[in-house]
Amino acid sequence: MSGEDRPARRSGRRVIGGLLSVALVVAVFVWFLPQFTSLSDVWTSVRAMTWVELTLLAVAAAWNLASYQIVMVSTTPGLTLRQAFVSTETTTAVSNTVIGGAAISLGLTYAMNSSWGFSRSRTSVALLVSGLWNNFAKLALPVLALALLALSAPPSAGRITAGLAGLAVLVVAVVLLGALLRSREGAERIGLGAARIASALRRPFGRGPVTGWERATTKFRERTALLLRARWPWITLATLVSHLSLFLVLLLALRFVGVDGDQVAVVEALAVFAFARLLTAVPFTPGGLGVIELALITGLAAAGGERALVAAAVLVFRSLTYVLPIPLGLGTYVFWRHNRSWRREPNTAPRTQLVPESV
Repeated sequence: MSGEDRPARRSGRRVIGGLLSVALVVAVFVWFLPQFTSLSDVWTSVRAMTWVELTLLAVAAAWNLASYQIVMVSTTPGLTLRQAFVSTETTTAVSNTVIGGAAISLGLTYAMNSSWGFSRSRTSVALLVSGLWNNFAKLALPVLALALLALSAPPSAGRITAGLAGLAVLVVAVVLLGALLRSREGAERIGLGAARIASALRRPFGRGPVTGWERATTKFRERTALLLRARWPWITLATLVSHLSLFLVLLLALRFVGVDGDQVAVVEALAVFAFARLLTAVPFTPGGLGVIELALITGLAAAGGERALVAAAVLVFRSLTYVLPIPLGLGTYVFWRHNRSWRREPNTAPRTQLVPESV
């Protein structure tokens, strides 16, 4: 294949992926959701809430938006809560609205942090650690939910199998991270092994082997070992709080529209939420649009919730956690573009004891 053909093929795959994403979203909102509820029914459910319920939902939604700032501050020594808020809200808005927004969000994070004086290395460490811990949480929550379900109801073979599979993946991931951080040689071996696997997967598509992965893993180890030794408990706690804060918004929405504990218990709701979150590990659509709604509504209805009420609760939940960050993110982006008081020269952000001299 010529060099000129490769960009064309990549562009074609992006277009096809985008069209499939749009088709999925249209199918969910035009065909699937109308079978459960309508926007007028959702609005009726919202109007039926008391002012106390609406206030609690608003507080929970605000806390959910703020909770991830703690993760960013924990993984980026020297970053302030205000800077974390501007960065996360802006990048979330992009991820929720643009196909392939994850890559654009990544570039925006580097641009913002750089404008505040953080080096690319410090930003890379923060993104890698927060991303790893976020995926650890996505793997751990289904295991936790299935364990709680097993204690509250007779375990089924399917639940046990799913729980063991999730636990195995989580254990393997944690063991690999421990081996990567233990020694430079171990990190190099992991990088070489991962490169061989990636190269084998690329071969059927006519792509060449990957290179430099052993250097990347050893560099990652050197830059993150100090941070994780000092802050891994806080990073873990902040990540779990962030995920559970999101679940709290869903649980309150369910209860306030009329889906009580006799229909869908807290543990059942957590299990459905956890597996829906696991689907977002693969970005089928921007912000999981369509995928999350489909997974939550079908799962919660199967657990015993009344279909119309479940659909209304899920749409309220997504309005507060998916739609609300979009205008907020637009505002924070405009603020970042025009605010000069936070600007610093490159690599002049405040250094702490958790930032190696090489970073």
